[in-house]
Amino acid sequence: MANTTSPQNVSTPSVTTAATSTGKTVINDAVIAKVAGIAARDVSGVYGLGGGAARALGAIREAMNNTDLTQGVKVEVGETQVAVDVSIVAEYPVPLQTVAAGVRSAVIGAIETLVGMEVTEVNVTVNDVHLPSDDADDQVEARVL
Repeated sequence: MANTTSPQNVSTPSVTTAATSTGKTVINDAVIAKVAGIAARDVSGVYGLGGGAARALGAIREAMNNTDLTQGVKVEVGETQVAVDVSIVAEYPVPLQTVAAGVRSAVIGAIETLVGMEVTEVNVTVNDVHLPSDDADDQVEARVL
């Protein structure tokens, strides 16, 4: 990722601040990652976020009604700019370039609108493609257990 002053991972409790004549606004980097994660999940053709291990852990969290909205999202935050890495699982047969472009657009729009920072780049990694038959296999496994 480029054009940022200091790399931050969502696990690092860093903050972004903006000072005005009437006070200061502090936005934690994890909030920026959450905004990006929510925006990416809302894109048509995105089945889920994160790689295999992250999705497995996410499934456990969801079973306990504790969804991690930053799963599959890393942000690097500078003073006025943000760079984002998003890992997704796309639905089959949606064109992957179309899904990636939609994720980019949604993440940029959400961060620039809600957070008020410039997004320098959004890198999208497609980790997997979800097939409709995968849901049927999961339902059979659930009945067997």
